[in-house]
Amino acid sequence: MTPSKKPVRPANIFDVARLAGVSHQTVSRVLNDSPQVRPATRQRVEQAITQLRYSPSPAARALVTRRTRMIGLITPGSADFGPNSIALHFSDAARDARYGVLSVSSVDAGAASIRPSIESLLSQRVEAIVLIVADINVLNAARSHDVGVPIIAVAAGARLRPMTISIDQYRGARTATRHLVELGHRQIAHLAGPPSAPDAIERCRGWRDELASADLVAQEPVYGDWSAASGYQFGQSLRADAMPSAIFAGNDQMALGIIAALKARGLRVPQDVSVIGFDDIPEAAFYDPPLTTLNQDFATLGELTMQQVLIAIEEPTSTTGATPIPTRLVVRGSTAPPRK
Repeated sequence: MTPSKKPVRPANIFDVARLAGVSHQTVSRVLNDSPQVRPATRQRVEQAITQLRYSPSPAARALVTRRTRMIGLITPGSADFGPNSIALHFSDAARDARYGVLSVSSVDAGAASIRPSIESLLSQRVEAIVLIVADINVLNAARSHDVGVPIIAVAAGARLRPMTISIDQYRGARTATRHLVELGHRQIAHLAGPPSAPDAIERCRGWRDELASADLVAQEPVYGDWSAASGYQFGQSLRADAMPSAIFAGNDQMALGIIAALKARGLRVPQDVSVIGFDDIPEAAFYDPPLTTLNQDFATLGELTMQQVLIAIEEPTSTTGATPIPTRLVVRGSTAPPRK
């Protein structure tokens, strides 16, 4: 007896997109004769349609073209204060604008994980994607794909870039360093965040430039991972005969670890070593001593990110970018003039 053949499933728009190497939104634009599709891309899609014998039904056509009022949000797979605060305030701003948010996070924060995350959101017909960037390689990978919807990045950078929102990490770092210089410190060490993190890159650049403007030498920074544990390890590794009089920590958690390590070595903060952080997490005011730090306005960041989303949806050809949001120095008890 000859076994019956399994019925062949008709091709759908996602099959066409996969074969052509584009997003399903791009396929939809080709089907609707949109002028926004490049000729070479249009040709690939048309070839895939022919090869798969795809014939969209009116219902399917409506399914992929109608407005969903849903925004995709990709967050790093970590519990760090900054990304979580950004996600929270962006979701609030989206809700105020009557948009829903579909969030995707990944424990693997590398560039290879970004395409599956994007495809997962596209399959749910989001109108735009917001990417909270913890690794510059992830941003580059995301923007290398033609996904058919706007990608708005929350990422610091040396230049104002289209569809990018940020807090001014560079000037914040200069403010932190200047505060220590104005107190009289001349040996100011820096524990930076991961070397591929945009925030860490900009804070390190600000620290270097502010020291240079004060004719002070910047020793090589040490890189941590944003955790208190890496701050503690840094504090333990400092040589007693080359102890800096002040330390600029890349975030408040690492500052906490540094303070704990210095105390374990019998040193006092700020009498022996001043420590300044970055973020102004809710616990910063309750450290021992209370932590001098830079406050970031995450609520305003969330609102501006949603504004950029709306601009990108309504004006796809817009190349505008938003001016970085300034930080605010919060002086507490962990910084003081150096010992004479």
